[in-house]
Amino acid sequence: MSKVLVLLAQGCEEIEAVTVIDILRRAGITAVSAGLDNHPVRASRGVMLVPDTTLDAALHDSFDMVVLPGGQPGTNNLKADKRLTALLQKMAQQGKHVAAICAAPSVLAAAGLLDGRKATCYSGCLDDYPEVRLQAAAVVEDDNFITSRGPGTAMDFALTLVERLAGKAKRREVEAGLER
Repeated sequence: MSKVLVLLAQGCEEIEAVTVIDILRRAGITAVSAGLDNHPVRASRGVMLVPDTTLDAALHDSFDMVVLPGGQPGTNNLKADKRLTALLQKMAQQGKHVAAICAAPSVLAAAGLLDGRKATCYSGCLDDYPEVRLQAAAVVEDDNFITSRGPGTAMDFALTLVERLAGKAKRREVEAGLER
């Protein structure tokens, strides 16, 4: 069974974080949320989220995918964390899945992981990274990297993660239960 790490930084976008965790768990995928520290996370709209663990603890575990919700100042908090940058680079080198939505693809770009790759993001968030081949699609996949535009695309993003980890049949099964 696949295991996914979802990072929750102070000021993250709650729709993106909760949607990803919920959809992955509906698919039977182990989704572990981790905060950058051991405090509850106040998301961008004031919703309080309680991570399952901390990033420090999660670094001692193995994951098939890491997911970064966006939002501000959550994305800036992710980008400033050197532990996370090292984890993202390590997972990419190992050929594991790396996913980000909204402003969070800029975390991947800042770590040098999107150079020459296709990606999408919230409008303007990758403007400082001309080496990224920016796309307009709601969800963009390039090798083991998956990016998405924002809160409005969170459901499609999460279902794409399910498909990538558990196949099209599992995606269809989960999607049917959502009555989309």
